Amino acid sequence: MSNIVLKCENVSKYYKLGQYNNGTFFKDLQSWMAIKKGKEDPNARIGERVKSGEGFWALHNVDFEIEQGQRVGIIGKNGAGKSTLLKLISEITTPTTGNIFVKGRVASLLEVGTGFHPEMTGRENIYLNGAILGMKRSEINEKINDIIEFSEIEEHIDTPVKRYSSGMYVRLAFAVAAHLDSEILIADEVLAVGDAAFQEKALGKMNDISTHQGRTVLFVSHNMSAVRSLCNTGILLEDGKLTLKGKLDDVIDKYFDNPFLADDEKIEDKIKRLPIDSSLEILDITISQNGMTCGSIVGNADAIMVEVVYEVKNKEPGMRIYIDICDSTGELLFRTFNDGEEKGMSSLDVGKYKSTLIIPENLLGPCKYIMIIRGTVFNVRSCTGDGVRIPLNVVQNGLYNRAYPGDTFRGKLGIVLKWCNEKL
Repeated sequence: MSNIVLKCENVSKYYKLGQYNNGTFFKDLQSWMAIKKGKEDPNARIGERVKSGEGFWALHNVDFEIEQGQRVGIIGKNGAGKSTLLKLISEITTPTTGNIFVKGRVASLLEVGTGFHPEMTGRENIYLNGAILGMKRSEINEKINDIIEFSEIEEHIDTPVKRYSSGMYVRLAFAVAAHLDSEILIADEVLAVGDAAFQEKALGKMNDISTHQGRTVLFVSHNMSAVRSLCNTGILLEDGKLTLKGKLDDVIDKYFDNPFLADDEKIEDKIKRLPIDSSLEILDITISQNGMTCGSIVGNADAIMVEVVYEVKNKEPGMRIYIDICDSTGELLFRTFNDGEEKGMSSLDVGKYKSTLIIPENLLGPCKYIMIIRGTVFNVRSCTGDGVRIPLNVVQNGLYNRAYPGDTFRGKLGIVLKWCNEKL
């Protein structure tokens, strides 16, 4: 028996731009006749530029399959078609072309308060949502205490939801969607409304129902850290088209598609574009391993040496070079200064200098990183703007932090800390 729970076949959705009609059949007929005769539409709004029949494809020929128990992160820029896709899967709207096959029930959490009746209490809305999903009252009775407890709004559960804050809406809506029986759970960015503690709790719950209950989760978010912590598969949408489906890291890298990760531009060309500063200028940057100059690909088993040559043109206190190591999403992993102190060097004389950073072997795990090199005057200004951004693709060419080849359970940073064991 197939374990495919969701299948989209050449799914497309077309929307017309502007107003659909004029409100009455007579006005619609009047407008139609005017257009047929090549005359100006008498019912058109002043300054209206959208012509009749114009529109756009929110989704175009999207085709994929999702297996039971997968946690799928759907990512893309605003307007890429993510919400449209989820609305089609949830049967809120229908596709213009193509087919969607869903195995089992779908619990959707698309917008704050979706499916809630504002005049009804939180408790009553739990039963309403359960009924919409096709559950019997007896089934809801078994889970209602767990739902209320998870939502953490016990004191307000018998209050009409129109008096709820957006955070309370999200808490109750997510609790209902996560606890009621459904084979597929859909969450679209709504967790961004909740506080950090509840977001972590909700992500843990989605991970639990997928891992232990075999339920499929479709998760849309612009928070890549949240996507990474939950999902094991990714789908990338761009301009309504499916660009990539596969390993989450590959999909996220493609999504950012920033010049730091897929850039063949030479380092010296990047240096030339740095802003001109009266006090400091970066002249050269070299990345090497074992005495040999490297490109953007380095091995994890050897130390990485980064040499920065710069010129001090004007003596100024607090001048320094520093390097950021970020992951492929741009999230800072660590920052290191050439003086080792936050205050910056006392004062460098005018002249040329070379500062060398040595990144120990096995500190960076096999992964894609962004190295950002900057010059600055402490607490005054950046001498190099956004700095020189260099892609750093660390590949495994030896044991990673004494783990087996291919083992990445230690994370991106393979720091070995000293322990002291004592028998009591």
